[in-house]
Amino acid sequence: MTQIKSLLALLALLVFLSTSVFAQEEMTSEEWEAEIARLTQEKSDLSAELESLQSSVNSLKDKKNSLQSYEDCQEEMYAMVGASKSDVAAYEAKVNALMADINAKKPTKKDRQAELDALKASKLSALPQFYDIVHGKLQKMLDAWPAEEINYTVVRGDHLWGIAKKKEHYGNGFAWPKIYNANRDKIKNPDLIFPKQEFTIPNLTEEETAKYNKLRANYKPAPMQ
Repeated sequence: MTQIKSLLALLALLVFLSTSVFAQEEMTSEEWEAEIARLTQEKSDLSAELESLQSSVNSLKDKKNSLQSYEDCQEEMYAMVGASKSDVAAYEAKVNALMADINAKKPTKKDRQAELDALKASKLSALPQFYDIVHGKLQKMLDAWPAEEINYTVVRGDHLWGIAKKKEHYGNGFAWPKIYNANRDKIKNPDLIFPKQEFTIPNLTEEETAKYNKLRANYKPAPMQ
């Protein structure tokens, strides 16, 4: 519409300027006829462009009228996953509640993961408003949540190196001092532990993980004699 108004204003300006030119300058008959022909052609070109623009505007209006409303599009998406507005609202409330619990690190991490897995399993997680949050953001938040301390019961044949090396613990035998220091009240000699003793397996900090990984990487077994 702005372009149409601009063309109309330009057309009016051309008529005004042509009148001013004729009033201020003496022109020969041939010059006058040539100027009239030029202005007439410009008017014809502008009129054609105006008509084309008006046609485009009408076409866009027709397309707009044929488009579904936002509410109709939403209803169609909900129908595709077999849900109603109330189902979506309830699902959104669960997503928001889980996000708040993860932010607050509400125990336990295992329970929060189970809740997230249930949300992922729902068809509603495929809706655009939920997909990135449920399948991406919340999982990343949980993955960044440090593992909780666990307890371990010593069995026959165990030693601190072997306990630390277990995949579910540190996966690195060099980290055995962490277990030893966390259980000094139960371990008098790190070389002597006994079945049925209960040890706390604390989390490693990032610095500790880097330190023990470096020890493992630099370790070179003594040559066989």
